[in-house]
Amino acid sequence: MIEGLMYFVLIFGIIVLFSSFVTVKQGMVAVVTVFGKYRRILRPGLNLKVPLIEKIFSRVSIQNRSVELEFQATTQDQANVNFKAMLLFSVLNQEEDTIKNVAFKFVDYQSLMTALTRTIEGSIRSFVATKKQSEILSLRTEIVQEVKQQLDHTLEGWGYHLIDLQLNDIAFDDTIMKSMAKVVASNNLRAAAENEGQALLITKTKAAEADGNAIKIAAEAEKIAAQLRGQGVALFREEVAKGMSQAAKEMQTANLDSSFILFAMWTESIRHFAENGKGNTIFLDGSTDSMKRTMQELMSVTRSGGMAAEEKK
Repeated sequence: MIEGLMYFVLIFGIIVLFSSFVTVKQGMVAVVTVFGKYRRILRPGLNLKVPLIEKIFSRVSIQNRSVELEFQATTQDQANVNFKAMLLFSVLNQEEDTIKNVAFKFVDYQSLMTALTRTIEGSIRSFVATKKQSEILSLRTEIVQEVKQQLDHTLEGWGYHLIDLQLNDIAFDDTIMKSMAKVVASNNLRAAAENEGQALLITKTKAAEADGNAIKIAAEAEKIAAQLRGQGVALFREEVAKGMSQAAKEMQTANLDSSFILFAMWTESIRHFAENGKGNTIFLDGSTDSMKRTMQELMSVTRSGGMAAEEKK
């Protein structure tokens, strides 16, 4: 009987001894209560507690936690928007009051997640309700900032800190997505048509400028050619006048009849026409009266040249 009692006491003592040691993992903090009332916290490592009196109420993780959320919101113009978000949060700090607040604020971890999820959904829905469908996709950053401002204060009251909030996906209903795709496609087609029109306009403008420059260059060349032809004709006439004047002076010096030289010039001209006509038809009046009239005209030209020379002297 006594041996049995001693054996029981020994076993009970071993159980009490081992129950006095508590191991807390790294990244965790243990909350100790005595008869249901908060007593103290235990840090990571090997800790001692009063057996049968102190009890581990909960173990609070001080590591970062992440949770994925999916919910729907409605815009000002009654368009449904589907959100997928990732929330990253952690315990505010490792101070005793903060750990105590985290341990006793909610009944369990599931209640915390429910409250946190509904708070984020409410913040995003209230923000989206003031915006139109066309604005949502470009307001990703503004939505995150709005939620962070409202959520930071709430989480601090629960003993937590919001590290990051990311909206990984923002999608509309299939009907709206198809209509948005049609709008984008039509805008792209319109932009392509405008670019093609601008390219065609530039091409035609450059072609017109090239044609204008070609016409301008051709006209300038024709102008220069006409000037050169005119200068050639003027030089030819000048040389003819000089030749006739020289011939008249020689005839006067030799006391020859000018009709003879003029007749020779007449026949020489006809011969030149025949040699260089290249098959062209030239009509000349070869009658005696025509030759006589031509002679008289040449004589008058000769006399005019001689009078002009005398006046110069």
